[in-house]
Amino acid sequence: MLEKLAPTIVGGMPAIIKPATATSYLTELMVKEIIASGILPAGALQLICGSAGDILDHVNCQDVVTFTGSAETGRMLRQKPAIIDNSVRFTMEADSLNCCILGQDASPDTEEFKLFIKEVAREMTAKSGQKCTAIRRTIVPAKYADEVATALKKRLTDIRLGNPSVEGVRMGPLASKSQVKDVTAQVAKLMNVCEVAYGDLKNFEVTGADKEKGAFMPSMLLYCRKPLSTAEPHAIEPFGPVTTIMPYDNNDEAITLAKMGKGSLVGSLFTADDNTARQIVLNTAAYHGRMLVINRHSAAESTGHGSPMPQLIHGGPGRAGGGEEMGGIRGVKHFMQRTALQGSPTTLSNICNTYLKGAAITEDIIHPFRKYFDDLKIGDTLITHKRTITEADIVNFAGISGDNFYAHTDETSLEGSIFERRVAHGYFIISAAAGLFVDPKKGPVLANYGLDNLRFTQPVYVGDTIQVRLTCKSKTKKEDREGQVPQGVVEWDVEVTNQRAETVAVETVLTLVARKM
Repeated sequence: MLEKLAPTIVGGMPAIIKPATATSYLTELMVKEIIASGILPAGALQLICGSAGDILDHVNCQDVVTFTGSAETGRMLRQKPAIIDNSVRFTMEADSLNCCILGQDASPDTEEFKLFIKEVAREMTAKSGQKCTAIRRTIVPAKYADEVATALKKRLTDIRLGNPSVEGVRMGPLASKSQVKDVTAQVAKLMNVCEVAYGDLKNFEVTGADKEKGAFMPSMLLYCRKPLSTAEPHAIEPFGPVTTIMPYDNNDEAITLAKMGKGSLVGSLFTADDNTARQIVLNTAAYHGRMLVINRHSAAESTGHGSPMPQLIHGGPGRAGGGEEMGGIRGVKHFMQRTALQGSPTTLSNICNTYLKGAAITEDIIHPFRKYFDDLKIGDTLITHKRTITEADIVNFAGISGDNFYAHTDETSLEGSIFERRVAHGYFIISAAAGLFVDPKKGPVLANYGLDNLRFTQPVYVGDTIQVRLTCKSKTKKEDREGQVPQGVVEWDVEVTNQRAETVAVETVLTLVARKM
């Protein structure tokens, strides 16, 4: 819920949340706490528990629908007439048959093998396997299949099932008894084509709870002998603590098996062989929203198979729904209308409150650096005096910086290069440009905040004369902090030209500028 809610609010849209019935109790409590906190405007967040009725019959072109759940339910929602007729943006993240591949190099005595076993067991049992990212297909070299099964059995045996509040219990119940019934039915279908390597649906122990009253289900490890010719393990998803081991003989077979899931949120690969990693990733990435490659070097910093980060796509194609992770700025864009604007640079600058090249500028006898943040206007411009570049400038800058690149220091080596004669350092030109536009006196400008988009577009030779145009491009007010001068960030468009009015360098300079209040 929070993953979907965050970008909705940042995007400036109100949200109506409809949780699954089995988890609606927790959702209701969370929503009550959020509303009671007062952090959201009134009406920004609403909750529907139970049936949503005909709400999706009333969506229009300004609405967005995001869905996480089963592929079957997602397909049903996506086909609603109002969603189709009004071209409503619909983002779907469906449960999928995610895979985890063990590389052929990862023999039982390697660190990668141990990491693989740990990760598969964790993804089977974390949240009792009721995660859209859980590993459903465990793809392993046939030569290590027995060792994988043995190692997983041992690991799963050590994971105690029961009441999560009891010390030592590491796996709790499923969301509801109806979920147990559904998962059990799916496992039964798989058992028609697979062997049970570990687990017993009838005989299992529960710690600190009543086995009959709770929605408990044991970990189930299945084994499919011929996964390349058996469709069910690639099509049936038991949404619980269940995975199926699938043996392969070579990388091509591993790639084929990974793709047989027909679209997954995430796939992972455990290998120390970078060539194997390249082959498998490049041939399977199109079928996964996220690919994770783990070896002994990356494991300590890895977030794990089932833990996406905001900047990762993660959604996945095909069966996974074709959506993507709702975190980060990309998630916000799902809730924002993007419109192309056409007009004169001056008009567009006024509409967008950002200076665009070619827009009208305003020159003032007051240096822009003498103006407070509040007084600066978009388009305020300074045209500087000029400076002629000398050979001494180049020699001195080379000595100070230690940059003795041949084009700056050895005119005899220029034959065949792109330079006609001795050229000034690009960084010297930018430094000299700053010397032209900076006002040296203490004033509202507090500090240089950085620079973006620096480009050197023409060489500057000895005898060339440069001039700078500094224009206020945009302003962003910073949040006030205790003990800090009220301030904002000002972006300045900087263009450096030569005596022929040719642009030789461009950049965006950022400064911290004091506010009056």
